[in-house]
Order: sequence, then structure tokens, then C-alpha cells
Amino acid sequence: MAPLAPVPLERTPRWHHLVPAGIRNQLAAWGWWQNPVPLKPSEHLMQVIAVLEQYGWCQSLDFSPTGRMCIRGAQKFLLHTGHVTPNAVKQAVAYMQQTLHENGFHQPFFAWNDLDERTLDEVRALITAAALTAHANGE
Repeated sequence: MAPLAPVPLERTPRWHHLVPAGIRNQLAAWGWWQNPVPLKPSEHLMQVIAVLEQYGWCQSLDFSPTGRMCIRGAQKFLLHTGHVTPNAVKQAVAYMQQTLHENGFHQPFFAWNDLDERTLDEVRALITAAALTAHANGE
């Protein structure tokens, strides 16, 4: 299998963000709105890494005052911009939780992210391992 690389974000028009995400998603479900093509869970996880690297990683807050994000914040960012569906986010979270459990951590990924000793390299390793598992499962 080819190694995963972050999928470039499709640029959305600026006015696209004036319509709330819930309304955009419902309009898209009815076929009245064209959201960006949603990412599969493996692609979404790799894109989370790209977002964290571009905007910066933080702990304890989804979004810091300086614009940095934790894992969950990056997922919310991608969900809000229409680059992933709520179902794909749930699947991605399940892959992260599975990876954490396989490595002996039995806590939610966002609590694991907030541990004092956690580093961006460890976060990147978790997300990459989860993405590779999702990719191997065709997701």
C-alpha cells in the first residue's frame, strides 16, 4: 500500500462560511448544496496532522487564543469547513481509540492529548498509526 500523505484542502468560497455547517450539511443531503468532497477517515486523520502542523498544536483547549488546536479542535475545524462528515469523524475517533487501547492507554483521545508529558511527535504518531489502520481497512 502506498504511504498516506495529507490530502490538500479544497478551497471553499469565503461566503460558504456564512451559512452554518448544520444548514450546509442538510442542504447537501437534499442535493441543494455542494460541500467539498468529504474525506475518508484515513484521509481525515492525515489532514488533522496537516492542520496541527499548519496552525500549531495545543493542549487543554480545542482552540487556543492564538489559533492553535488540539486533535479534537482540528477535527472540529475540518468538520466545520465541510471537509469531513460527522460519521467519518466518529470512525476516525474509533480508530484513534483503538490505537490508544492497543498501546495500553484506556482514556479518551482528548484526555490523552492533554497529559502534561504529551508531545506533538506522540500525537502525530498516534494519528498516523490510526490512519494507517483505517487505510488498511479501506476507510
